[in-house]
Amino acid sequence: MSDNLDQSKHVELSLIERLLLPLDNFLKNKPVSGILLFVSVIAAMIWVNFGNAESYHQLWETEISFRFGEWELNKSFHHWINDGLMAIFFFVVGLEIKREIIIGDLSKWSQAALPVAAAIGGMLIPALIFIFFNKGLPTERGWGVPMATDIAFALGVLSLLGKRVPVSIKIFLTALAIVDDLGAVLIIAFFYTDNLLFLYLEYGAIFFVVMIIGNYMGIRKTWFYAIVGIMGLWTAFLLSGVHATIGGVLAAFTIPAKSKINLPNYIRKTRAHLLAVMKAKSVDDNYLSEEQQEIIEDIKDTGSEAESPLQRLEHTLSPIVFFIVLPLFAFSNAGVKIQEDILETLMSPVSLGIFFGLVLGKFIGIYGFSAIMIKLGWAKLPANSSFTHIAGMAMMAGIGFTMSIFISDLAFESQELRDQAKMTILVASLIAGLIGALILRYLTKLPEVDVEASVAESKKIDIEVDMDDRGNID
Repeated sequence: MSDNLDQSKHVELSLIERLLLPLDNFLKNKPVSGILLFVSVIAAMIWVNFGNAESYHQLWETEISFRFGEWELNKSFHHWINDGLMAIFFFVVGLEIKREIIIGDLSKWSQAALPVAAAIGGMLIPALIFIFFNKGLPTERGWGVPMATDIAFALGVLSLLGKRVPVSIKIFLTALAIVDDLGAVLIIAFFYTDNLLFLYLEYGAIFFVVMIIGNYMGIRKTWFYAIVGIMGLWTAFLLSGVHATIGGVLAAFTIPAKSKINLPNYIRKTRAHLLAVMKAKSVDDNYLSEEQQEIIEDIKDTGSEAESPLQRLEHTLSPIVFFIVLPLFAFSNAGVKIQEDILETLMSPVSLGIFFGLVLGKFIGIYGFSAIMIKLGWAKLPANSSFTHIAGMAMMAGIGFTMSIFISDLAFESQELRDQAKMTILVASLIAGLIGALILRYLTKLPEVDVEASVAESKKIDIEVDMDDRGNID
């Protein structure tokens, strides 16, 4: 068997595989999506400020209709992005939240305590700061804008700092952002929903229950959840007055999270299939016999049984969200005209609330609540990190962008206020990201490598690889 494994190392990639390999690696690099978001923002700003601003706005206001007989759903391109494509983003957010609660960093209170407390602080303090500047004004409604953290942007900046940022801090920020996203979803559902049509909400509830029943009945086909979730749940929420993206999150919570077979059984079954392929009569090295083809199909089915629908959907949709949906959202929403009186604009109550909420509020909330939890002994510092790492990460969380812009569109009816909010979000996110990067780059030390632990881990891996069956790998 070892000879076959050695031979597989020398299999040559086809021309198309070699050409697509860099793209495949690119799509698997989630932090890179933050850089793509930045490029999308710059492109939108250039188009509006140095090109034809009218053509930019006309593009997104183009009407797109779907008609079935006499029934018609007619929305602008911009609306389809914010209510349609962003529902996919919120669906993936829902999948991440469910996964983290079941098996991730939020599955145990000992692990979840610090990011949960930090996220609460990072939402509460920015909201209070915004209210301080807008108390008693119609704009007070925008208190939810500075509460959000853009995980793609933040991880993109952290990735540029390399080994200066311990892996534990990146995990901490990811867990914090997931709790942050859950908070944003609840805020949108309860505080930015008007003019409810309860009939459609009832329809949505029926489809939601159908998906839950499907889960408990053991239905694992993604097409079932896609049809009921999109044509039923999402459409009902779109027409109900509750923001359609909430339907995406609810749909995610119904997706089965358990695999049909566990990992040991998968390994056992796959090993038996591979042995059967080797023993089966072969036609040619480049072609499979009918018997081998049937066994290969069985291997595919076994792989599908070992992978939960939740993880499969998350793995499939994440590249679409981070490399298509979010950049398109950024490109369609960041096109703000820079006015000559930009300083005056940034001094408005809305701008002051958002700016100090993101830059100062996020830092105080996350760092302060984290320090309290650690000092009281209710949580521990992430491995190989210091309070300086927490400070840099807390400042980095002030990159609000995607969710902040999304909430600003819901919070403000006036286009002028929306533009003020978007401009301030861009400025505040840039400053928060820059200060956070400087803290992590120049005020932290490179983590010390435990050589003995690394050697022991290496030996452990070698022993595991050389195991026979008990593991049967030559």
